Amino acid sequence: MRALAELGVAGWSLGLTLAAAVVGSRVRESRRRAALNRNLHELRRPLQALALAPASSWKAPAPTAAELALAALDDLDREINGSPRPLAPRPVACRVLVESAVERWRGPAAEARRSLELRWSAGSVMAMADPGRVAQALDNLLANAIQHGGLRVWVEAAIGARGVRISVSNTARRPPVRKGRARRDPRRGHGLRVVAAIAAAHGGRFLVQHPAGAWVAILELPLADLPVSVEATALAGSAAPTEEHLAGAA
Repeated sequence: MRALAELGVAGWSLGLTLAAAVVGSRVRESRRRAALNRNLHELRRPLQALALAPASSWKAPAPTAAELALAALDDLDREINGSPRPLAPRPVACRVLVESAVERWRGPAAEARRSLELRWSAGSVMAMADPGRVAQALDNLLANAIQHGGLRVWVEAAIGARGVRISVSNTARRPPVRKGRARRDPRRGHGLRVVAAIAAAHGGRFLVQHPAGAWVAILELPLADLPVSVEATALAGSAAPTEEHLAGAA
């Protein structure tokens, strides 16, 4: 009997310890969430001011860098507070989105001594897409190519069997030889997963290919369901491919 009593006391003690640990963990999580929300609030205000400044107060056909930063902050807010991330697809001109992304990354490419060029073969094609999400995907692909690739980066667009096909390519750079087991930086390595999720949300596809001496990331998006006359014009414009080099400084 005494042994059973001692076992019962030990069980209660263990239960109280576990309960205290759970409560403590929830309190810490609540405090962490409150701190994150305070920082979100403080970060959102200057970004809103930038996004709504007079120079960018008119509605551009493609999101600005400040608007993309604000959208990323909203995503963080939803991730912390458990609300879903919205997707708002509509017919968009792919060329405007892609050219805007190339121009946003021309400065970073020059700073990294990379050339950056656009080769367009998709005419005036329209895709059914959320402009902000597609811009986010393109930014991830360009940043990845500039930071981790070789000296040449180029973007191509064409119409394929699955819709518009946008590829970001770079000459492959030999990875550095690392001694021992390197510790992974948790802040990095998310870009391609983000692009894959955006492609899937649009009913598209994301591929990575490794041809000889190069690395190619491909984003495929569905074409917009447009009237026959408009869609025929877009397809006709892509029938005779033209190559445009919007080259940055190497």
